[in-house]
Amino acid sequence: MKVAIVGASGAVGQEFLRVLEERDFPIDELVLFGSTRSAGTKYLFRGKEHEVKLLQHNDDFKGVDIAFTSAGAGTSKEYADTITKHGAVMIDNSSAFRMDDDVPLVVPEVNAEDALNRPRGIIANPNCTTIQMVVALKAIEKLSHIKRVRVATYQAASGAGAAAMAELHEQYRQILAGEPVTVEKFAYQLAYNVIPQIDVFTDNGYTKEEMKMFNETRKIMHSDVKTSATCVRVPALRSHSESIWVETERPVSVEEARKAFAEGEGLVLMDEPENKVYPMPLFLAGKDPVYVGRIRKDLTDENGLTFWIVGDQIKKGAALNAVQIAEYLIKSGNLK
Repeated sequence: MKVAIVGASGAVGQEFLRVLEERDFPIDELVLFGSTRSAGTKYLFRGKEHEVKLLQHNDDFKGVDIAFTSAGAGTSKEYADTITKHGAVMIDNSSAFRMDDDVPLVVPEVNAEDALNRPRGIIANPNCTTIQMVVALKAIEKLSHIKRVRVATYQAASGAGAAAMAELHEQYRQILAGEPVTVEKFAYQLAYNVIPQIDVFTDNGYTKEEMKMFNETRKIMHSDVKTSATCVRVPALRSHSESIWVETERPVSVEEARKAFAEGEGLVLMDEPENKVYPMPLFLAGKDPVYVGRIRKDLTDENGLTFWIVGDQIKKGAALNAVQIAEYLIKSGNLK
């Protein structure tokens, strides 16, 4: 098994290395690729140093079975043919191909079998906020079809990459030291603030991030569900939180929902309000599952439920989801 990581020096690329090692993913040969800035950098994997190669239009992907790509949509579009031309399966973490009809958009707990039909040799990893939401929605969908979703996200600095996490650290230090605050990765200072904009606004007043949640949820779940999202950047370092309201075709009780979440694949129930037990990003960074709590009936709709979820954006929201797709392909014997 020959595996490649494109964008190895980024936050998600580094998480790929950790997840592959944690899960003892079957690798005989690992090749790392990056930009001119990161080429030559060396990283340790399973006790052996691997040097980042410059990503080029050549035959470096010959013999590669799986290529995990996380270097941005522009790079993915430019290099897709180079990466896949010798038969590699490209599992792409960017937004480049997510809504293409001939590219499956996969969350293994929800629609793993979609990965088996990939005409272009490409499988898309969904947006991080969509991934953790649909893992939770799947549990409710089994009880009753979900017609509508309303969601407010509380997205950590990690969603904007390693440099954004470093900037949040630095902003707090600067504030405490009485120094001018550096603002580069976000439109405004994030420390001691929340920013109700992630990505650019579209003509309908929603941001691209919010529209991703609408469109991707329908594609992944093969559903006519409608999602209305407000995506907010908060000064948490890592792990995204979401407050979700769902409207189902029939009333679903809190007891039914709690049981479904407890038994749902990739989910952990953390719902003891009487003991102040509920998911929080501070304590769940680095964890694999999506955590669910604050489950209750929607007071405005007899067919409504509301609940709160937390998931690690870099892990389940990116690297882990992609590795789980690869594991499914290996298990199903459908790698080639």
